[in-house]
Amino acid sequence: MTINRTKLFNIKLETIIFYIAKDSKQNAKKMKNIFQKKINNLSYMPYKFRQSYYYDNENIRDLIINGYTIPYQIDEENNKILVLDIFKWEDR
Repeated sequence: MTINRTKLFNIKLETIIFYIAKDSKQNAKKMKNIFQKKINNLSYMPYKFRQSYYYDNENIRDLIINGYTIPYQIDEENNKILVLDIFKWEDR
């Protein structure tokens, strides 16, 4: 499956990484790598994670990493995964 990221996701991810980098550039780089690795692994088992708590659609799942929720949509028909957003659960 091909993995695409929305513009919203990319903007919010950069904001999060920038915030972490204020304290430690090394931790920011490490966190960004963790996010990217976990997202890239979605293509192997897209239904591994729970159905989204925030969307009423069984094809939208929540990948949770260190308190951050990353909802993504599975489109089997087009063999794609669309990463929708990233946020802390406290922000919802």
